[in-house]
Amino acid sequence: MEFMKAITRTIWLLSFVSLFTDVASEMLYPVIPIYLKSLNFSILLIGLLEGFAEATAGLSKGYFGKLSDNTGKRLPFVRLGYALSALSKPMMALFTFPAWLFSARSLDRLGKGIRTGARDAMLSDEAAPGNKGKVFGFHRGMDTLGAVIGPAIALLFLYFYPGKYKMLFYIAFAPGVVSILFTFWVKDKKSEPRESKVKTRFLDFIKYWKASLPEYRKLVAGLLLFTLFNSSDMFLILKIKANGFSDTAAIGVYIFYNIVYAFFSFPLGKIGDKIGLKNVFVSGLVMFAIVYFGMGLSNNLYLIFLLFFIYGVYAAATDGISKAWISNISDRKDTATAIGTYTGFQSICALLASSLAGLVWYSFGPVALFISTGSLTVIIIGYFLAVVGKPGKIETQ
Repeated sequence: MEFMKAITRTIWLLSFVSLFTDVASEMLYPVIPIYLKSLNFSILLIGLLEGFAEATAGLSKGYFGKLSDNTGKRLPFVRLGYALSALSKPMMALFTFPAWLFSARSLDRLGKGIRTGARDAMLSDEAAPGNKGKVFGFHRGMDTLGAVIGPAIALLFLYFYPGKYKMLFYIAFAPGVVSILFTFWVKDKKSEPRESKVKTRFLDFIKYWKASLPEYRKLVAGLLLFTLFNSSDMFLILKIKANGFSDTAAIGVYIFYNIVYAFFSFPLGKIGDKIGLKNVFVSGLVMFAIVYFGMGLSNNLYLIFLLFFIYGVYAAATDGISKAWISNISDRKDTATAIGTYTGFQSICALLASSLAGLVWYSFGPVALFISTGSLTVIIIGYFLAVVGKPGKIETQ
């Protein structure tokens, strides 16, 4: 009963939208680095591609989050964002020119940028302050369930049609369309625009950073510092490939990781509501450090499966938790801006992280990348313990 009270109809629908979008996206995510390698993309160029795509999302998340708050509208941003992401899937297969692939991947991330702040604000509006961990955890769990189904479809397809990567990009368009259809059952809560006569400029969200509470800035600074050294998961997949494992093994490990992620997201969100979101988040960082040290020192397949289990728990303990934490210390009318500002800067840091990771791998090898990332994470854990306060329990209404 408690579960059903916390998860409303809107949360269910938005979760199904995310599920089918992730079926499409994650069907391709473990395949993209392998596909790009087949097109003779270097590790460095793959890192730049992922970083550029995330920067596109980042520059748009803050702006569209602010625009959503200013106009008082959520659903149009959600619907358009998911539509652009669906459209980008077949584009990746049409041509193999680097500029085209950069454009298609960026369109996918632009869609994410448009929808993220507005969607997370809708989730926050549906939750009481004491249920934010549950709500964001449930949504992340459903989202990640799509990340189990998608790679499973890719694995099955490549088993029967090895090397036929392009066809997967066309297949991924179908669940993307389904996700858009679900948005037509979502109802937008009516709210008055806050600044209807004020033009929203592209970088206006930066003003929110200056005007936000010190507690918000300390938290987000720590989150961004972590992001700066947390490169794309594609490097984990490439590490498995570098150890001589097959495409099937690489995708299989990635599916396993997402099963763990999906399974633990809601329970850890619920635990976060009870013992404090900070405690769960910091525990997740500890697990992240263990994984990266382990990946740098081991080539054993069984140990890698164990590390990916821990990595799945880490993701469940940090992703939804961080957004629940931010929404709990932000004014309700600024929720989309607060989350959009964070995720915007986060994506810019991801550009630097993935580009730097590609450079370190290229120059010094994968072991140096994973050991250095693990070491820096230990420092970031210290920052959270020493500087960042406990998350607020009551949001400003």
